[in-house]
Amino acid sequence: MEALIRALPKLLSAAGDNEEVAEAATRIAWRRAAGEPLCQHAVPFRLYHTTLIVAVSDAIWQKQMSALSGQLLSRLNGMLGQKTITFIEFRIDPKTVEAERAPRQSIAGRESTESVLRSVPDELMLAASSIQDERLRRRFLRAAGANIRRGQTQGEEPGAI
Repeated sequence: MEALIRALPKLLSAAGDNEEVAEAATRIAWRRAAGEPLCQHAVPFRLYHTTLIVAVSDAIWQKQMSALSGQLLSRLNGMLGQKTITFIEFRIDPKTVEAERAPRQSIAGRESTESVLRSVPDELMLAASSIQDERLRRRFLRAAGANIRRGQTQGEEPGAI
């Protein structure tokens, strides 16, 4: 996972303004920046331009996460290697948080890798080709494909995380 985090700036740079790459990279960076305990109560919902919208369990978590937003913003942009996110908005959405808390059996784990990879857009595949480590490249693409698929099954618009 550490190698994937180190590869994020290069991927974003190679992808240019590709929103899907930015979304996948942001979701990966969020898990590392927030850490597992916070991810149980705060889930990235959408990247809208440069605003990361994060669903939180309740008003208490909204207040706590808002207090941490400066640190999280710094960590996220540091991992992404550029100022991809300028603001984090915390919205109370317990259903989204609960869905994330459910036993985490990823789409990639339930379906074949090839099936998940078919949902990855060509632009993302091209950007990922800059990852020299084959195993790391496949892990990134599986994670991106699973995120895209999950967005499609939840009825999210393209470009939303």
